[in-house]
Amino acid sequence: MARVPPRPGTDPLPLRGVRASFGYALAGLRLAWRNQRNFRLEVYIGLLALGLAVWLRVDLVPVLLLVALVLGLELGNTALEAVVDLASPNFHPLAKAAKDVAAAGVLVVSVIAVLIGLLLFVPPLLRALGL
Repeated sequence: MARVPPRPGTDPLPLRGVRASFGYALAGLRLAWRNQRNFRLEVYIGLLALGLAVWLRVDLVPVLLLVALVLGLELGNTALEAVVDLASPNFHPLAKAAKDVAAAGVLVVSVIAVLIGLLLFVPPLLRALGL
């Protein structure tokens, strides 16, 4: 595989492999942004949550962790769907099960992120609104 960077210690320019890896990761982000509506929606929601956290002076660490978790899992789901489609271009119940379970993982994490977001944001939001 030409895209796999060389093993550590075998490349006379070790940072070249790191730079290439970042390039592949950025290409994956561009691909997800262009082709995955849910990824774009989750990015917008994450930015909204971060803006709300700054405005309400909520600790940014849990918000950043939740946004990263949802986006990372969505990217993993997208990768898994691509691999399943490649391995099983025709319908197969196991391919469907793999894709459905991966999507369920994103759903579970997203719902829990919303619940945690409510716990983090509602009290300071009510205070900010004078309620």
